[in-house]
Amino acid sequence: MSSTPHDPFYSSPFGPFYRRHTPYMVQPEYRIYEMNKRLQSRTEDSDNLWWDAFATEFFEDDATLTLSFCLEDGPKRYTIGRTLIPRYFSTVFEGGVTDLYYILKHSKESYHNSSITVDCDQCAMVTQHGKPMFTKVCTEGRLILEFTFDDLMRIKTWHFTIRQYRELVPRSILAMHAQDPQVLDQLSKNITRMGLTNFTLNYLRLCVILEPMQELMSRHKTYNLSPRDCLKTCLFQKWQRMVAPPAEPTRQPTTKRRKRKNSTSSTSNSSAGNTTNSTGSKKKTPAASLSLSTQVPGLGAIPNCSLNPGRDGDLCHSTAVTPSGQFKEKH
Repeated sequence: MSSTPHDPFYSSPFGPFYRRHTPYMVQPEYRIYEMNKRLQSRTEDSDNLWWDAFATEFFEDDATLTLSFCLEDGPKRYTIGRTLIPRYFSTVFEGGVTDLYYILKHSKESYHNSSITVDCDQCAMVTQHGKPMFTKVCTEGRLILEFTFDDLMRIKTWHFTIRQYRELVPRSILAMHAQDPQVLDQLSKNITRMGLTNFTLNYLRLCVILEPMQELMSRHKTYNLSPRDCLKTCLFQKWQRMVAPPAEPTRQPTTKRRKRKNSTSSTSNSSAGNTTNSTGSKKKTPAASLSLSTQVPGLGAIPNCSLNPGRDGDLCHSTAVTPSGQFKEKH
């Protein structure tokens, strides 16, 4: 059979530029279509290895799955990691579901540097129940998916917010038990809560305890320690992280350079003890090491010298003794 231009794998004789792309890279929700096909291929003999391979094919190693809904006792929100995702899907079928698939309508896509986000406000999770009675359940809500932008295109985050659900019973079953009030009363009762079976809800409640214990389970599997030793080791390492000071970034030593003052008053006052007013000398002398008696013969000791600014803003106010014995103030 020859290929036609309507075939997605049609190769044009005019070159690769006229070739139609496969829908795999054009629409990210094609991965949901592949997931539905993989779920339909499930058999009664599917074990934990099959479910782990299923999660590996469609979810990243650090993926998270979040479910948000409202029950009779208030809103609920459950988030599980990659290790618990395979068990979540298996509990759906263990609760009496024979078929599971997702329908996305009018989804919006946004591309980022390393991910693709699909936001579908009209998503339906359809489950076909075989027990306790034949019922079709349509769970509607908003599904937000984040895919990695690579060849595998696996799911990184899954967030499904359930708004409402409907349980559909075939008319043929109602007509069959029309004369049996007990069966009709049983058919009028819901078999799910917000579209989820009690088996799945109990697992989500258990995940609240199992999720923090993933570190203990991983340590027990890696080092073959007893549960008590795993708990002691994890608690000790957590205590070390709490009491350890945060590591400061290493800084390169910087050499500080002293700034020279350009004030002419400080330059002239620093050499206030020198009687010969030399214009070429610009070296500042600290007040603490200033000794006028060693520089100018005939002068006595300095009774008062401070670097406090005076009324006129001078930096040094010194008092010296002249050879005649009289005090002379120098500003």
